Amino acid sequence: MKHPDDDELFNRLEAEMAAYPAADAGADVVDLDKARSVREKSADSDAPARDARSVDSAPGGSGEESDDPGRRVMVDQSATASAGPGYLGRLAAAKRRDVLPLWLRSLAELRTATRWVARHYVHTTAYHALRSPVYAARLTMQAPTGLARFVGGTMRWVADREGEPVRLAAVRREDAAEYLKLSRQRDGRVRLRTLVAVLALFIGVGAALALYVLAPDWLQAVSVGALLLAFGSAGRKADAPVIHRAVEVPNATKLTSDIVLRALGALGIPAINQAQGKGRDGFEFTAPITRDGPGWRAEGNLPFGVTVTDVIERRERLASGLRRPLGCVWPEAVSDEHTGRLVLWVGDQDLKSAPKPAWPLLKSGTVDLFKAIPYGTDQRGRWVAVTLMFIAGVIGAIPRMGKTFLLRLLLLIAALDPRAELHTYDMKGTGDLDPVGEAVSHRHGVGEEDETIQYALNDFRALREELRRRTKVIRSLPRDICPESKVTSQLADKRSLGLHPIVIGVDECQVLFEHPEHGKEFEEIATDLVKRGPATGIVLLLATQRPDAKSLPTGISANAGARWCLKVMGQTENDMVLGTSSYKRGVRATMFAWGDKGLHYFVGEGSDARIVSGTFIDAPGAVAVAARARSVREKAGLLSGYALGEAPETAAGPAYDLLADVAAVVAEKEERVWNERIAARLAELRPDIYGGWKGENVTSSLKPHGIRTRDVAGTTDDGTRTTRRGIARTDLLKAIAERNEKPGAA
Repeated sequence: MKHPDDDELFNRLEAEMAAYPAADAGADVVDLDKARSVREKSADSDAPARDARSVDSAPGGSGEESDDPGRRVMVDQSATASAGPGYLGRLAAAKRRDVLPLWLRSLAELRTATRWVARHYVHTTAYHALRSPVYAARLTMQAPTGLARFVGGTMRWVADREGEPVRLAAVRREDAAEYLKLSRQRDGRVRLRTLVAVLALFIGVGAALALYVLAPDWLQAVSVGALLLAFGSAGRKADAPVIHRAVEVPNATKLTSDIVLRALGALGIPAINQAQGKGRDGFEFTAPITRDGPGWRAEGNLPFGVTVTDVIERRERLASGLRRPLGCVWPEAVSDEHTGRLVLWVGDQDLKSAPKPAWPLLKSGTVDLFKAIPYGTDQRGRWVAVTLMFIAGVIGAIPRMGKTFLLRLLLLIAALDPRAELHTYDMKGTGDLDPVGEAVSHRHGVGEEDETIQYALNDFRALREELRRRTKVIRSLPRDICPESKVTSQLADKRSLGLHPIVIGVDECQVLFEHPEHGKEFEEIATDLVKRGPATGIVLLLATQRPDAKSLPTGISANAGARWCLKVMGQTENDMVLGTSSYKRGVRATMFAWGDKGLHYFVGEGSDARIVSGTFIDAPGAVAVAARARSVREKAGLLSGYALGEAPETAAGPAYDLLADVAAVVAEKEERVWNERIAARLAELRPDIYGGWKGENVTSSLKPHGIRTRDVAGTTDDGTRTTRRGIARTDLLKAIAERNEKPGAA
C-alpha cells in the first residue's frame, strides 16, 4: 500500500539529487506505482500502436527501428523468437508410430506368438481336463455347505436383515419417527420378498417334479450335476480353491507413470530431484506406456543435462525403485535421438530365467553363411541374427561367463554350411571345441604345447598364402561375375575357384599373441586376416578372457566388425571389445551380474549395441548338431583335413628361413638396402616361395622378428637420388643372433 506522504518524500529526494548532479549522473528516482501503471497501460494498448511508437521513437522519425543500444528489448519479443520450423516443418520432422505392432508385421514374430498362445491354451485345457473328476468330487463334497449358505442367505434376504443395523441405530438414538419410518419400510419389503420366495419355491418344486417325471435320464443327470456344482461352488472356502492354476503367470506389476517417476526420483540425480521437489515430474513421457513383448516399455525425455548414461550407471537403484529384479530392468538410449531420450523396458521375468524359444537349427536345417542366422534372443524374446560373412569377430569376457559356449555356437552355425572350411583352435586345452573340431574341422588344435603352437603357426602361414591367392583370383574375375570385388554366395558355390568360406575360431587367443617366440608373427598374420580377409571369404573369430592390448592387439580389435562382450570388470576391457568410448555412451558390459551367463552386448549387423542372450547348447547338443553337419558334408563330398584324419602338408615346419634368405641377398658392403630390392632378390632366389613379393611384403614379414624399417637413401636405376623404405644390415644380423641365442655375434 502507498503511504500518503510518499509524494512529498519523492519530491524531496528529486530536489536533493538535482542539487548534486555529478554524484550519480544519469540516475533517476522512480515511483514504482507510476511505473507499473504506465507499463499496464502500454500492455493494454494494441500492437499497431506499440509498433508506431517504436517507429516514431527512431531518430529523425524516419520509420526505422531505433538503434539505441540502451533500449530494452524483451527476449520473447526479439526478431529471432519467431525463427524455427512452422507447422508443416514440424509435421515433416514428426515420427509416425507403427500402425501395426512388430509381431503382426513380421511373419516370424507372428508365428512365434501364435505357437506360444496355442501351447498355452492346449496345456491349460489338458491340465484341467485330466483333473475334472477331482474338481467334481470336491464340489460335490462342498454342496451341503453351499446349500446351507443358500438357504441362510435367502432367509436373511426375506427378513431384510441388511437393514437391521440402521434400525438398531435409530433405537439407540431414541428417534421414534425414524424408527417407525424404517419399520414400515421393512414390513413392505418382507411382504414382497416373502411373496417372491414362495412363488420361487412353488416354481422350483414344480420344475423339479416335471423333470423327474417327464425328462430323460441324461437331462436329469445334467440338472442334478449342475445343481450340485452350483451348491459346491457356493460352499467353497477362500483358502482352499477347487481349481488350481495350470500355468503360473509371473506376478508382474503393471508399469505406470507414477511408478516410473518414483523410481527415477530414487536415483539421486540432482536435476530430477530438484524438478520433483518443485512439483514437476522430472521426466517427460513422449509416448504412452505400452506392452512390448513380455514386458512394459516407457519412453521419454530426461531433464536438461541428464543423460541416459546417468540412469544406466544407477541401474541397481532403478530396479529397487521399480521393485523389480535387476534382470528385468533395462534402460537404453535411442541412437537417433539426443542423449537424454530414455527407453525403459521392464520385463515380466528376469531375463536369465525367462523361457526362451528353441534354436531353429537344433534338430534340422542347414545355413547359408552369406545370410543372417538367428543365434540368440533379446530382452523381449525376439530372435537376433548374425551374418558371419564379411566380418571379423571378437568375443571378450571374464572366465565362466559363457564365452567359449558362444564361440562354439557360432562355429556350429558355420559348420551347418557344408561349403565352409573350419579351422578351430582351443588354446585353453579343455576340449570345449572338440564337438566341432573332430566332426568337421579342416584344421583343429587343442592346448598350448609347442607342437600345437607350431601346428597353428603353419596353418596361419598357409591361410595368409590362401588370402593372397584369393585376392589374385578375385582380381582376375570379370566385372559381371564379381562386380564388387568380393566373394559372394554364388562364387562360393563354384568349387573350381576355391572361394568357399573359411571360418577360423580361436579360443583364448592371448596364448598365440603372447607367445614369446611366435607371438609377433601370429599378430601380424591375424591383423592381415582381419583387415583383408572378410572381402575374400575368410572369417576370423577370436575369444579371450583377458581383453587387453596384449592379448587382443589394437590392430585386430579396431578392425573387427562384430563384437560380443559378456561380463567384464572394467571400462578398459569393455572398450577393448566393444570399441572406444562405448563405456561413456552407456554400452556397459560391466553391469551384467554373475548369474547373467551367456548374456552379452552384440555390436554388428549395421546396428547399435544390443543386449542378447545367446542360445545355450550343451555338449551333447553340440555333438548332435556337429554330427548332422558332418553327414551333410559327407554327402556333398566336402569333408577334408583333420576331420578325415589327414595331416597338414606343412606339419614339419617351413621349408625356408626368411632371415637367412634375406641375409643371403644383402651383400656385406650394403649397410642399408631398400625393401623393394630385397623382394626382387628373394623372388630370384626362391621364385616358388617369394614370387610376386613387393616391398610391403618384406616389411610385414620382417616386423615380427623385430627388424624395423626406416628411410634409406639410395640411387635408382636411372641415377636419381631418392629415399625409400628399407632396413639396416646390422638390424638383420642382430635379429639372427638373438634368435640363435648368440647376442655377441651381432
